Amino acid sequence: MLSELRIQNYAVIEDLSLRLEPGLAALTGETGAGKSIIVGALSLVLGERATADVIRAGEERAVVEAAFDVKDRPDLLRRCDGAGIDVGEGWLVLKREVNTGGRSRAWINGTPATASLTGELGRAGAADHAGEVADLHARLSETQRRRVGLEERQARTQERAELLRHQADEIEDAGLREANEDLILADEERRQAHAEELLERASNLHDEIYSTDEAIYERLGRLRRELDALSNIDPRASEEMAELFDTVYYTLQELGERLGSYRDSIDLDPSKLEQTRQRIDALYRLKAKYGPTLDDVMAAGEHARAELDALDLAGFELDELAKQEAEISAKLEKAAARLGRARSKAAKALAVEVSQMLPELGMPEGQFEVALPKRSSIASTGAEDVEYRVTLNKGFEPQPLSRVASGGELSRVMLALKTILARLDRTPTLVFDEIDAGIGGIVGQKIAERLRVVADHHQVFVITHLPQIAALADHHLLVTKGSSGRRTATEVSELSGEGRVRDLARMLGGDPEREESIEHARALLELS
Repeated sequence: MLSELRIQNYAVIEDLSLRLEPGLAALTGETGAGKSIIVGALSLVLGERATADVIRAGEERAVVEAAFDVKDRPDLLRRCDGAGIDVGEGWLVLKREVNTGGRSRAWINGTPATASLTGELGRAGAADHAGEVADLHARLSETQRRRVGLEERQARTQERAELLRHQADEIEDAGLREANEDLILADEERRQAHAEELLERASNLHDEIYSTDEAIYERLGRLRRELDALSNIDPRASEEMAELFDTVYYTLQELGERLGSYRDSIDLDPSKLEQTRQRIDALYRLKAKYGPTLDDVMAAGEHARAELDALDLAGFELDELAKQEAEISAKLEKAAARLGRARSKAAKALAVEVSQMLPELGMPEGQFEVALPKRSSIASTGAEDVEYRVTLNKGFEPQPLSRVASGGELSRVMLALKTILARLDRTPTLVFDEIDAGIGGIVGQKIAERLRVVADHHQVFVITHLPQIAALADHHLLVTKGSSGRRTATEVSELSGEGRVRDLARMLGGDPEREESIEHARALLELS
């Protein structure tokens, strides 16, 4: 519900603050007093396009603020929470400012916002009776968004995938065995490069120590007999020395055998050296690309393979998303078809009821219908658009309501709609401008009664010249034009008692100072 509207420096309004209550509020006043300007200011704060010409002459900016009580609107509270807006104790304050450069700014509860967002929240749209369709459409849109995003990422990474595959294969084909293989190969290359020298030296050592008649090992064997002779003479002295001698003898024997094995292991094949050098070169190239160490090379291979596996999983996910998309799409089509059938049935009933009501609202030839043109694709609101069409003169085909109706006619058609839909429509505040244009008498009384019915379920704000409407209103607001210094200014005051009677007398067309006019107005008010 709209609780307060404050307007500063908008058109002829200098500083105006309106406190609004539930029920029917009638805004009256002479033509040109500024009644429609107030509606224009409200439209501005609800997101309409802003231009600098709305700023009051001589001022730098126009400001409009509207305070809404939304405590009983959990849907709006959730929407605000999702937008990061603190609604405190259930109050939504929309503010719009326009400067002389034509630029505008908007705030919601003190937080900077876009004009479109203030409009979205301020209009407080009717509850979506097609919840199943909206939910399925949202799920389908999200699934499609994920699928398209994944396909785009795959397309962008296809070239990288080829690079990753090359890297992973190159490193895997290298057959890296251990992180220090390059160091081991360096030692091996050095041995193979000096194989002839190593063979010569190992052979000399083996011969001198172990394999010839004059080798140290053979000579020690002969000297062992001398030690045995010593032991025969002095066993105590020779026992310890014999043990030490045997240790040297057998150690020398093991050394000789090892030298022989080492000598035999030396390979003089030049092709082996070439293979080792090629392997060293291959590892060097890998380290230059992925290094600096073989540890880094191995880690790079693992990382590339992991990325490729992730891309493979993305392909699997694409298949799953496509399957989900097809399933949700099928459900959406069925739900949209159900919604379409329900709409078609409701549209026929609504057309009959509105058409029956139009004559008593001053449109005797009026006919109303609800068209349901099919969409090219299912939207969140269904498989069809909902278009109100009307003909106001006999012999003409129904056309979209906005094209064929004047402001007053449009307001009266909307009044008929709101009368019928009052108990279902959750829009809390309705504004009618020019609803009584060109009518009066019995039709004016019918419009007043319809407004009264709608006001039982909505806050209704109506600009009127009809005394019948003003008399039935819960609140009577008078708009007057005066002067502030040397400039014109619009003011609004709530009337009651005799002040209200006098304004009704003015609206009835009599002299508000004459007793007959006063009595006529008083009688109308008492009757209402």
